Amino acid sequence: MGETALPGRDLPGAALPGRELPGAYLDRLPKTDLHCHLIGTVRAGTFAELARREGLALPAEPERIFADINSLPPDPALYRDTRIPVPQGRSADEPEVSYSLFQASNWVVEVLRDADDLTRIVYEAFEDAHRSSSTRHLELFFDAVPPHLESLGYAGSVEAYAEGIRMAERDFGMTGRMIQGIDRSRSGEHALALVRQVVDNPHEYVAGIGLDNLETSGPPERFVDAYRLAGEAGLGRTAHSSEHSPTAVNTVTCLDLLGCDRIDHGYYVLEDDDVVARMRDEQVAFTVVSTTSRRSWRPWRRASIEAMLAAGLNVVPASDDPGMFPTTLAAEYRIVHEQIGATADQVRVMALAGVDASWLPAAEKQTLRADFERDIAALDSEFALVG
Repeated sequence: MGETALPGRDLPGAALPGRELPGAYLDRLPKTDLHCHLIGTVRAGTFAELARREGLALPAEPERIFADINSLPPDPALYRDTRIPVPQGRSADEPEVSYSLFQASNWVVEVLRDADDLTRIVYEAFEDAHRSSSTRHLELFFDAVPPHLESLGYAGSVEAYAEGIRMAERDFGMTGRMIQGIDRSRSGEHALALVRQVVDNPHEYVAGIGLDNLETSGPPERFVDAYRLAGEAGLGRTAHSSEHSPTAVNTVTCLDLLGCDRIDHGYYVLEDDDVVARMRDEQVAFTVVSTTSRRSWRPWRRASIEAMLAAGLNVVPASDDPGMFPTTLAAEYRIVHEQIGATADQVRVMALAGVDASWLPAAEKQTLRADFERDIAALDSEFALVG
């Protein structure tokens, strides 16, 4: 198939026409966060406290570890000929001593010991999202129950998470849901058993499933049976796709074979013009993140998001692992607007698209969208952005 030129920063339409949105406007803009991993939200201070409690020996203070998380790039040969060049070397801001996102996550999991710990980190995730980013609705990925919490069981763990959401709903007026993470490095049988556990123990706050971990470690077609069961049970379905594998094929598989409602990341759909056209026509929601633990890839991420926007794709900013990168959802919106060049109208559309792509029940989604429209109009008026 023929290639089309991908838009760049210097092309017409990349810059914001007229007045830019003030940072305060972007911070206060109502938002949803649909792609956020619970373990990646844990505060460094909370991790430090729990690590001291459990006597966990660490190579540095938790604040230092989180500040120096940097996942190194994989085999550069895999990314040699991508349409948007992927940086091959190290970036200037890489720390001398790096800690991988997976290692840091494992340390955090190690110090979570009871239901109160799970409730606490969920509540703090919501509190931070509310205070830092005006997030109104948050959907958190959670992983399989770790061995040292098996006494809680699946149902007990989920109820502990749910209590944190209930507290946040009461204190911050937010709504929230949980997403059962599916580790793609495990077998299809393991995933099926995990989804069966979700289906056999329905909970109002568990809204769906999501395929995560490194995309190169497990092709999406491995998980067809698990996703079919989730779909039959009415669960939402998403997957990390076209993030580490430089191909659009995995995203097509996630939509057509796994029945995904939205896609997490999705940058490499840009490798195929026909797929881009389909994604634009169907307005598939892509939860995109400008900031990643792989620091050398951040310019590539941002250039990809810019091209996705220019191609008319439906992108929704998300925070991913905000405690460990670190970032906030508000910071992601600032990057999309101030660095990537999304227009004021595109920013507003993204905020509303997040509501539409959420896994809230239809009636709650309708109410939330009306609230967003009202509050965005009020912000526009306050900041004199309307005639």
